[in-house]
Amino acid sequence: MIRHVPLVAFLMLPSTGFTGQRLGPRDIDALAATETVAVQKYGTEPLQFGELRLPAGNGPFPVAVIIHGGCWTKGFATLRNTAPIASELAKKGVATWNIEYRQVGDPGGGWPGTFRDWGAGADYLRVLTNSYPLDLTRIVVMGHSAGAHAALWVAARPRLPANSEIRGRDPIPVHAAIAIDGPGDLAGSAGFLAQVCGKPVVESLMGGTAKEQPERYRQASPQELLPLGVKQFLIAAPVLTLEKAQEYQKLAREKGDKVEILAPPDTGHFEVIAPGRAPWRAVEELILKRAL
Repeated sequence: MIRHVPLVAFLMLPSTGFTGQRLGPRDIDALAATETVAVQKYGTEPLQFGELRLPAGNGPFPVAVIIHGGCWTKGFATLRNTAPIASELAKKGVATWNIEYRQVGDPGGGWPGTFRDWGAGADYLRVLTNSYPLDLTRIVVMGHSAGAHAALWVAARPRLPANSEIRGRDPIPVHAAIAIDGPGDLAGSAGFLAQVCGKPVVESLMGGTAKEQPERYRQASPQELLPLGVKQFLIAAPVLTLEKAQEYQKLAREKGDKVEILAPPDTGHFEVIAPGRAPWRAVEELILKRAL
């Protein structure tokens, strides 16, 4: 009998060092990360904090808000998963604000808390700039996997109605959004993401299906909020397939947005955030040369 194994079982496998073996999240967690300049809380909850890293020099520096993935669910990943790329970008002249947030399974995680955390984390740059040389006219927001959805959503947040429970009072404007192998369309990706993550994670995040919670999905899915009015870069890999990236790009361009797709060859889900690997080098070059 053939057993149907969730794709997450393969995405989560640790590397054994053999050529061609795909990296897993614990491999990324084990990569080197530089010391932070500051670890600060952007809210009162235990998981509402971020790590600030600064380049050498006086600044002011462009800044990347970085949001980790993990199926929106506690136990898959933390901000340690994006600390290596936060460190690499800081070495290349970009200040990085790598944020933690509440996920499904954490007290207050899911709708609306997870979204509120993403927004509050980004908005906290206004506080940080009082003490650190950050150029708030050059903010990019970027994320991996579920964090890719978060990055696009943070860029889209000003499009939400003023009375939205997830918008926040004064969303900070961003210059560009970089979605690294994660969805821009929640409803249309829910079935595939259930296979990737091993359970219906989108429904858990949203408190129901798109039919059950249509207004929530309209406010939470970046594709529903197009045009975003900022440059968007989609990194297509195993989770954000090239086909899905092209569908999003077509819709966005029809509404006037500028969207570029990067599809690194022969990459896994985690190679795109692994410093030293060719897929990450391609992503880093895009960030430094095209997004800022």
